[in-house]
Amino acid sequence: MSLHSIRPWRDISRRKSRQIMVGNVPVGGDAPITVQTMTNTLTTDVAATIAQVQAAADAGADIVRVSVPDEDSSKALREIVPEVSVPIVADIHFHYKRGIEAAEAGAACLRINPGNIGDEKRVREVIKAARDHNCSIRIGVNAGSLERHLLEKYGEPCPDAMAESGLDHIKILQDNDFHEFKISCKASDVFMAAAAYQQLADATDAPIHLGITEAGGLMSGTIKSAIGLGNLLWSGIGDTIRVSLSADPVEEVKVGYEILKSLGLRHRGVNIISCPSCARQGFDVIKTVETLEKRLEHIKTPMSLSIIGCVVNGPGEALMTDVGFTGGGAGSGMVYLAGKQSHKLGNEGMIDHIVEQVEERAAQIEAEAVKAAE
Repeated sequence: MSLHSIRPWRDISRRKSRQIMVGNVPVGGDAPITVQTMTNTLTTDVAATIAQVQAAADAGADIVRVSVPDEDSSKALREIVPEVSVPIVADIHFHYKRGIEAAEAGAACLRINPGNIGDEKRVREVIKAARDHNCSIRIGVNAGSLERHLLEKYGEPCPDAMAESGLDHIKILQDNDFHEFKISCKASDVFMAAAAYQQLADATDAPIHLGITEAGGLMSGTIKSAIGLGNLLWSGIGDTIRVSLSADPVEEVKVGYEILKSLGLRHRGVNIISCPSCARQGFDVIKTVETLEKRLEHIKTPMSLSIIGCVVNGPGEALMTDVGFTGGGAGSGMVYLAGKQSHKLGNEGMIDHIVEQVEERAAQIEAEAVKAAE
């Protein structure tokens, strides 16, 4: 059998990295690229934080980060961690003791910012707590909080300064014989972040956490993240991602998955292929797609659905999707199943029928997977 890809222009060769564990979730190596988000509730509001973590998990988040700014927040982690289904990363800034407390409270990973956590002695104490409580660590370099000596050296935040910060702190962890770490070097500037990540990718085999920090609102932040993360992922860099949006954390998860799905790196749920619509459309494409996106959120099985307004591209797109609908004339269109014409369908009631077809196909895919595993 040939080892060459059928479609080599779609191949992405992932950078080789070590694998670490964040709780029960592998990050790096040959593990799937994981999707993360972060809560924006007050961590001390235990019920609200648990609810937001679970909503993110239901949307597909593999890992969720929680801010731990004070002692009450680290105490709250003791109640939060046992009640959620995904590993919790404790976000630590300024006070190293919060890192120690978070490790004791059950956090799966500690995110520390080299620019503001303090001197090496304090970092060593956090390392000891992480080791004692089986936590991993994320070194989180940020262009907005670089160490003073690096800013004096380079004059301003830049990729070289960010990479040097990250490598300096990797050395501290390695000198203390701690290797369960990943690293990020985020900036709101797409060019700066991408260049810094490329430097780190060449200099270390540590798993890399990708993100464009402070990317903006749902629309602008999605575009900025897609450009920055997409560029790096396409070049094989990245083991876990977080899309930073001024929006509901669930939206971050959705955008993260869409970025991965667009590159064929991760598949979850229904990938809807739809046209932008025009005067040729045989039904209201935009409204139909908006409705279907909501109606199909419960489907986790990776599959594809084409919704095309007319016969110019509709039949061709349907050939490559699990379920398809192509608009025709006289208030009806054609349903395609597994790439083949199946039956005509009137526009009235089409959404319910398409949802049923997708659910049936998802069940079939799952059954086939179980049979194959047996």
